[in-house]
Amino acid sequence: MRVYLAGPEVFLADRDAIAAEKKAICAQHGMIGVFPTDPAPSAPKADTDWMRIYLGNEAHLQSCDALVANLTPFRGASADPGTAYELGFMRALGRPVLGYSNAPGNFTMRSLQHLRGAVHRRGNGAWEDADGMEVEDFGLTDNLMLDGGIAAAGGLLVVNPVEDAARWRDLTGFTSCISRLAGLKK
Repeated sequence: MRVYLAGPEVFLADRDAIAAEKKAICAQHGMIGVFPTDPAPSAPKADTDWMRIYLGNEAHLQSCDALVANLTPFRGASADPGTAYELGFMRALGRPVLGYSNAPGNFTMRSLQHLRGAVHRRGNGAWEDADGMEVEDFGLTDNLMLDGGIAAAGGLLVVNPVEDAARWRDLTGFTSCISRLAGLKK
């Protein structure tokens, strides 16, 4: 089973080390981990670097049997938007999607903290931001489309709150997801 390893770790200076650790965990469970920076199955032709990367990542997704996403909030209250796209792409293909987050609290709490007090309650009790937009309040790990996509796929969403310094390197939740996938392929 080929597993796409989605997440914002691609932006870390030591991304190759994290990729190697994740791939080793996959191999221990009889799977092949595919990291976004791995060479694409077919060399995509594009005029720009960003389009080549995009096409390469979609080629990876299409070549994989499942996806495990790091949904730890990235540059805000929610998961990396590229990771969210990849999770939705695989869900639309009908393949298993699983995820983990190393952040404490739920999406509502993180959103309110991110907005730094620029919120108030509407008459119906819902939170509203300074632009008059309701703050999603379902008590979920992240946006309902991410949590819902994983739940609808019968996947697993692991929350493993860790200290900020370890949030990109703690692979406890990732390992739980890979273990679940190993059980599914039997």
